[in-house]
Amino acid sequence: MHRDEWDRCDRLGKLPKSGLARIDAIALISGERRTRHVHARLPCNNANSFHRRRHRVCRNARACRRRAPSNDGSLEMPRTAGDISLEHDTPELARSYDEAGLVQFRHGKFLIGPLAIKSGEHVLDIGTGTGRLAEFVAGLVGPDGRVIGIDPLAGRIEIARLRQGDNLQFATGRAEDLLRFDDAQFDAVYLNSVFHWISDKDRALREIRRVLKPGGRLGLNVQDPSRPHQSRLLLRRAIVEAGLAGDRQDSNPVLGSTDEELKSLFAAHGFVGYRSELRALIDIHDDAASLLQWSEASAFGNFLEAFTPHERDLVRRTFARLVEEKRVPEGLKLERYLRFAFADKAPSHQ
Repeated sequence: MHRDEWDRCDRLGKLPKSGLARIDAIALISGERRTRHVHARLPCNNANSFHRRRHRVCRNARACRRRAPSNDGSLEMPRTAGDISLEHDTPELARSYDEAGLVQFRHGKFLIGPLAIKSGEHVLDIGTGTGRLAEFVAGLVGPDGRVIGIDPLAGRIEIARLRQGDNLQFATGRAEDLLRFDDAQFDAVYLNSVFHWISDKDRALREIRRVLKPGGRLGLNVQDPSRPHQSRLLLRRAIVEAGLAGDRQDSNPVLGSTDEELKSLFAAHGFVGYRSELRALIDIHDDAASLLQWSEASAFGNFLEAFTPHERDLVRRTFARLVEEKRVPEGLKLERYLRFAFADKAPSHQ
C-alpha cells in the first residue's frame, strides 16, 4: 500500500488502529489478499550484508562452482557469488512475506526453543522481517524484558512496527553495524533465515559477540549448500531445461554455510559450546504460482533478477511443469533444509 493510500484509508476509518487486524486490513484494502498453506516441519536425523548495487551474475568459473558430490555423496549447489540488493524490495513483496509469515515463524520456533529465553531477558532479533517471531519472543520475556528487531528493509520494518508494544521495538539496521547498541546489552541474539544473506559474516559475528553479555546465547539457522532445498534443485533444472544456464547457475544468490564453516567461524570469534543440527522442513503449497510468490517475497526481489522478463517467464513455466512431480493430494509437497546452530559468548572469567 502506498503512503497516500494508507493515509486516505486511515482518515476514512477503514484501518484498525493497531495489531494484526491492521496488517490484514492493509492487504484486504489493496485487494491483494492471497492464501498459502504451510504445513508442519519434520526434523531430520541429523542479511545481512547487502550492498546498494544491483546483483551481478557471477562469471568466474572458480567462484560459481558447478554442482559436485559432497562428502556424503549428495549433490551440492553452486554458491552463487555477486551482490544481494535491497533495492528490489517493494511494499507488495513485504505484504506477501507477512501474509505467508508462518513459513519462517514455525521453523523460527525451532530456533527459539534451544535458546531457553526467560522472563526479563533482553533479546535482539537480527533480520526480523515483519516481526512475527519477535512478537512471539516478546511474550516469552514478558513485561520486564525487552525485544528489539532490526532489518535493513524499511518496508518490512513498517509492517513490523504495527506489532510494537512496551517491550517490543523495531528499527532498520544490519547485522554488520550494531553500533547503536551497547557492549554486553543482550542476553540472546538470533537470526532466523538471515545468515545466508550476509556476505561479511566475520564482521557480523564480531558485532554480535560485542553486544552479547558474557555467557549470552547466539542462535541462527542457515541454508547449507551441501543440502539445497528441493525447490532450488527444481529451479536449477528449470534454468537448464530452458537453455538459460550458461553463467547463471541459480535463481538468486545465497551465501549458505556448512557445519564445518560455521564451527570455524564461531570459534574464530570467541564463541564456545558450538552445536548444530540439520533439519528437514516440509512445506505444502497449493501450486507453483504460490511457491514462486513465496520465493520472490523471501528473496526481497532478488529472485530471478539476473534474467530478462522473457527468460523469467520461461523459467517459471518450466518450473511449474517440473514441480508437479512433487504433488500429493494436499498440494505440492517439498522439503527445505536448514542448519540450526547455537553457541555462547564465553563467560567473563574465561
